[in-house]
Amino acid sequence: MTEQKPHLLVNFIVRAIVGVAMIFFVNEFLSSQGISVQVGMNPVTVLTSGILGTPGVALLYGISFYQFL
Repeated sequence: MTEQKPHLLVNFIVRAIVGVAMIFFVNEFLSSQGISVQVGMNPVTVLTSGILGTPGVALLYGISFYQFL
């Protein structure tokens, strides 16, 4: 059990960093296309992308698009 904890922490950190990078680039892409839907980068979004990974980022954008309607 103690051998898994560093692995889980590294996995969380990598997913959080990749998730924040995805949010940044998708925000830039949507802005360049004239779409005003953006996901902010804050502790909640970092935790969501760190825990859920790419589906978490998609969930954040889904919520943002739903609010945009």
